[in-house]
Amino acid sequence: MPSLPIYLDHHATTPVDARVLDRMLPFFSQTFGNPASATHAWGWKAKDAVEAARREVASLVGALAKEIIFTSGATESNNLAMQGAWHARDQLRSRIVVSSIEHKSILDCAERLRADGADVVIAPVTREGLVDLDALRAVVDARTAFVCVMAANNEIGTVQPLAAIGAMTRAAGALFVVDAAQAAGKVPLDVTAMQIDLLSLTGHKFYGPKGCGALFVRKRVTIDPIVVGGGQERGLRSGTLNVPGIVGLGAACAVAQADMPAEAERVSALRDRLLGGLIETIAGITTNGSMTSRLPHNLHVNIQGIDGEALLVALDDVAISSGSACASSSGEPSHVLRAIFGTEPVPKAAIRFGLGRSTTAEDIDYTIDKLAKVVSRLRRPS
Repeated sequence: MPSLPIYLDHHATTPVDARVLDRMLPFFSQTFGNPASATHAWGWKAKDAVEAARREVASLVGALAKEIIFTSGATESNNLAMQGAWHARDQLRSRIVVSSIEHKSILDCAERLRADGADVVIAPVTREGLVDLDALRAVVDARTAFVCVMAANNEIGTVQPLAAIGAMTRAAGALFVVDAAQAAGKVPLDVTAMQIDLLSLTGHKFYGPKGCGALFVRKRVTIDPIVVGGGQERGLRSGTLNVPGIVGLGAACAVAQADMPAEAERVSALRDRLLGGLIETIAGITTNGSMTSRLPHNLHVNIQGIDGEALLVALDDVAISSGSACASSSGEPSHVLRAIFGTEPVPKAAIRFGLGRSTTAEDIDYTIDKLAKVVSRLRRPS
């Protein structure tokens, strides 16, 4: 019998890894200095810790340490990337291109830039949840300032062909902006091979602390700051640095980089076990998104003949979700599902499973059995 309740919502957030917490703890009360304090040992130790973390973050994505800017998380990083790139752009480039399944921090920022004069183009995706490369190629040209395509989708888990998109974008002289919040620490990323110019990530999606993230800014790429005041982080993000959070982010990157191959193999096997069990025990199961270009810990399924909210309520001891935590209370089909289904009806019960480091085979088997019983009860006539 597994330990209940079972947490299968690791896309929304993850617990801080014990190895990460151990690294962070001294910086709350012992090594508590401000890295900007350049005249004494407390400041020096804090600065050294920040720079060590900067190297760990850079290593995870194949960047140089000096190309990493610390922020409060991926939402701030996305805003800094997009607004910063827009205001620093060549004025002849007035178009920005974003995929239809981006996180709201990208889509809402695009709408703000539209009000500032941007020609915003929404690039479609296929039924598999992958960017339509032919459609993208048709709108990326000399008028394009930048292209935004997320590395991996936060709902259906699809992993985009970043190298192909990066090459297309670079050929047009535009910048390539990548939201890697869900992909960082889960799948390999290389900003050089993928020709990425700006990339965001956040610690709490891969066992680091909440409230700390980073933005990769390729050298010689110019962006304008959106937060000014003290000149920290090369003047791109002013404010006293969150040293415990930054140390935790760096540690989370180091742990993820070391564990990634084995953990990806382990959780993808559990994910496949979950899908196989659901198909075997529940009629009317279909999947959303490509099953080959996919995050190893993600499964997103439709269950015919029931209401999704009723299902989530009935699963009282298994934590799953219907989609993004940022929009899960709306009750409406997500923009991601609307994008991949197009004119087809969107299923009423679309469920996201997010497996993690703590997930066991016993957890998976219990979830299959519990879900089968709940679905059977919900489908039974009143």
